[in-house]
Amino acid sequence: MAGLATYLPAYLIFALLLFSFGLIAALARRSAIGIFMGVELMLNGAALNFVAFQALRKGVIANDSWLHGHIFSLFIIVLAAIEAAVALAIVLRVFGSRQTIDADRADQLRG
Repeated sequence: MAGLATYLPAYLIFALLLFSFGLIAALARRSAIGIFMGVELMLNGAALNFVAFQALRKGVIANDSWLHGHIFSLFIIVLAAIEAAVALAIVLRVFGSRQTIDADRADQLRG
């Protein structure tokens, strides 16, 4: 029990780093693919937080259901897969009409 609580800050710092790198990548990139990669990193940082806090809660509250953090993480993974599919469709459409994936030039999708 005490061992899990000592590792929690390491998981939270790693999740913060993932989220921070994702935010920097999403704000600094001009390429649509780079922006979507930053969003993926941010989603993974949030999922790691859910699992880390649920693992701590599992050790503290024995009679409660212990899958809530894992279920939230599963929803985040599904959301990330859907986001990747939609992002790929948008990138392909923009590249087909503009011959570039620069996010600043993707002001409209009608060709």
